[in-house]
Amino acid sequence: MSRAEDIFQKLVYFGEDAIDEFIVNLQTEELFLDFKQAVSVKSNNNSLHRDDRKNLAKGISAFGNSEGGVIVWGVECSRDMEIGDVAKAKVKVKNVHRFLSWLENAISGCTIPSHNKVRNHIISIDENGDGFVATYIPKCDIAPLMTTVGSTIYIRSGSNNVPAPYSVIAGMFGRRPQPNLELIMGDKTLEVLYNADEDILYPNSIDNPPEKYIKISFSIRGENDSNVIARELYLSCSTISTGSEYNKVRFLNYNQMDSIPGIDGQLNLITRPELRLPPRGIIKFTTVNIILSPYSDEDFLLNGVIGAESTAPKEFRISVPKNKLRSFVAKCMREEEDSALLLNEFFNEFFLSE
Repeated sequence: MSRAEDIFQKLVYFGEDAIDEFIVNLQTEELFLDFKQAVSVKSNNNSLHRDDRKNLAKGISAFGNSEGGVIVWGVECSRDMEIGDVAKAKVKVKNVHRFLSWLENAISGCTIPSHNKVRNHIISIDENGDGFVATYIPKCDIAPLMTTVGSTIYIRSGSNNVPAPYSVIAGMFGRRPQPNLELIMGDKTLEVLYNADEDILYPNSIDNPPEKYIKISFSIRGENDSNVIARELYLSCSTISTGSEYNKVRFLNYNQMDSIPGIDGQLNLITRPELRLPPRGIIKFTTVNIILSPYSDEDFLLNGVIGAESTAPKEFRISVPKNKLRSFVAKCMREEEDSALLLNEFFNEFFLSE
């Protein structure tokens, strides 16, 4: 997850509390974050005020041509001589739903070419309909972006949107767009199985095998979230610890890829040279089965990474402390809760991605 997306997700999840934290901690405007007050407050307006539109266009161009960023609408800044522009106070956006609609309508006309991945989110809204909006602007694959008003190409420099120097613009035109591979965990299932019926984990040669165990299955996929073809896609997974001699991790259904031998518990996959993933295409790397018994005396840890040629790798981890592992398995075996809720709990609490 990029720094810009991390800021946006924080605002989505924590709402106005995140803004309060910015103000208390004197959060500065920086490479990935900008604070703006909304000028579009008059009731007779029927579109975004020209000053708000100008700020939006500059932000889309600058953040899109750089590494992405977030504009928070409804925060006043003040100048600190030592640390720069800091969040000072909340100045709520009037009629925040109307303002959001104006933002959405203005985005496509702010830059050439238009940036179609900009997202807006209402952070909070009070009883009067006033609140705050966050605009997330990811890095654009088809840079450079030029504003439609002023015909200027901006980049982000520190906490400012500045016109790009000629050498930077020349580099943008000469830079070949790069693919971007996003991680998807799909086909999630959770089952409670009996060893008497499913003699696949604990053969009769094992003394006193567990009577029941749980099986968590999911697929690891990659989506080419870019406008160019992705090549040489890969997945590497390492099972550092299963938590118990009775636990196991299996990797299945990866026949369409070349498997590179590794150490025990490790899977190394790379696509064959002729395979190419088109824009918005999705590829399935493998299916993972995690078998968990009631007996766990160590932490469970599985690390992985996916990527492709000329892309930044996306790392992920499933990490479960031994006490939580035992507790989770026991809860599953009671079969009192819906398996979908248990799956959400498992992936929300123990799955991390970067």
